[in-house]
Amino acid sequence: MEDNSRQLEFTEIDLSEDVRTTEVPIPDRSTLARAPLDKQVTNGGVLSSERRFAEEARQYVELRGEEAAFVPFMSYWPTYGVMSESQRSWYFYWRTEVRAERYPDTDLSYLFVHIYELINGIGWQDPEWGYEQLKRLWVNYRERFPQLDVYMQDWLVDYGLVHKVHMSLTEIMEITSGFLPMEISDMELHRLLTSDMSKLSLKLLSRYYEYDITLSKFYRDQGQSALERYIPQVMVVMESYLQRTRGIGLIDHLQLTKEKSIQRTLFRKAVYDDTLYGKSIDLTFIPVGESAPFCSLVTRIFRCTENKLRELLGFRGRLRGKTLDTEFAQVIERYLDKVFAAEQEELKEKPTVRIDMEKLAVLQQESDYVREALMMDELAYSDDKLALDNQLLNQHQGMQVIGEQVTSKKNEFSTSPQPEDVNVQRTTGSIDLETKEEVFTLGWEDSFIAELDDEWILFANEIAPRHVQVIYALLGDEPDRELMQVAERNCTMPALLLDEINDVAMETIGDLLIDNDRIVPDYITVFEHVKR
Repeated sequence: MEDNSRQLEFTEIDLSEDVRTTEVPIPDRSTLARAPLDKQVTNGGVLSSERRFAEEARQYVELRGEEAAFVPFMSYWPTYGVMSESQRSWYFYWRTEVRAERYPDTDLSYLFVHIYELINGIGWQDPEWGYEQLKRLWVNYRERFPQLDVYMQDWLVDYGLVHKVHMSLTEIMEITSGFLPMEISDMELHRLLTSDMSKLSLKLLSRYYEYDITLSKFYRDQGQSALERYIPQVMVVMESYLQRTRGIGLIDHLQLTKEKSIQRTLFRKAVYDDTLYGKSIDLTFIPVGESAPFCSLVTRIFRCTENKLRELLGFRGRLRGKTLDTEFAQVIERYLDKVFAAEQEELKEKPTVRIDMEKLAVLQQESDYVREALMMDELAYSDDKLALDNQLLNQHQGMQVIGEQVTSKKNEFSTSPQPEDVNVQRTTGSIDLETKEEVFTLGWEDSFIAELDDEWILFANEIAPRHVQVIYALLGDEPDRELMQVAERNCTMPALLLDEINDVAMETIGDLLIDNDRIVPDYITVFEHVKR
């Protein structure tokens, strides 16, 4: 069979304005066989098209385009060289608008030219700003050009790795419905499991299931939001439980320590001058996804969580298959029972306040009548007082000079505060009394501190003085009455104070501290040694 693969060539086409190019879809670039890029000889050396593009882009970096008419532009490998003059005029005008964070409609090929500029280091001095420009281009045009997702996810990752910018791989993954490359997913999951589990998401974790959770009827009908919310929380609870009971987290529990090294090709399918940052980058990571024990444990945790949520939401049917150890299953089920009950309590219908507009109108009329009557009395009083003041002024006009001299002497020899001074002191004293607040801090007996885990010290540092008062009340002889007093002093409700404490407890010790308005029995021994 004759091989005709090398016969494919590309022809440059100059599209005029009256040609309806928008009716011709741009083929998927990943399916095209790229023709060899031409070379240009400069000063005795060979200059590639990618490098020539980068050098030309540096010449145009400060160019601000004047307002121009849109001209269609379609090219499989768009550069300045394949643009007509009218296309260049539109491009530089459009780029000026984009740099001002305005994103007018344009053709996809124009976007790629600007993206190539940023990838090659053109248009920014701070790498963080270059990353932000790339991300904004993607976010603002991805709905108009869904095919951007195919490229921008990988190119943003490459950019972040090359320039070591602070980027959220989870954010990149959340922008699109696709997955990160497996090695990048492993890097991000390992980072979150060891340093920031609060940022875990169902989309990232779903890469490590042994089944597709999105195919279940429960997920499609009513369980998606619940699974997205609770599964990451359950992972945090499991990590906290393992730390408390075994002194190690999920990563160490499953002995995920063996590293793997690969070379990742940079900016694949882009017009990129590889003399800038190299053709590839070395990556060393823990291949979490290749660990069968990890994927098995995660799958069982998810299965247990989903079955419990099905029960709580009244959904018939349960997932079959390998089950989680009883110890871990009880931790998950107990946590979901508590947090679900607390949230359902908040969603209970509150009494509806209805305003009787007729009664309101009557009250308004009566109020206006009373106000007018008081104003009339005040006016009459003012007239009488004015007449009396005039009379007194006439009687004492001759004593004015003597009065001033007496007052001066009195002020000179008096050491007692004047009326104005008294008022100031009283006002200051009232402010001090109003703002004075007794400071409450949570502390334990010195003999017990050595037995405390760090998470309890963190909990004590995070709670507010009002929360310490609540804990004192729950440890008292009449917890209900004392709790109500604390709530009244803080102008709130007991339930809100208890919820606030549980929120702090979830972030620090990884579990609910209060259940049914009492400290959970498992933790009561910790608070028996609290100083009061």
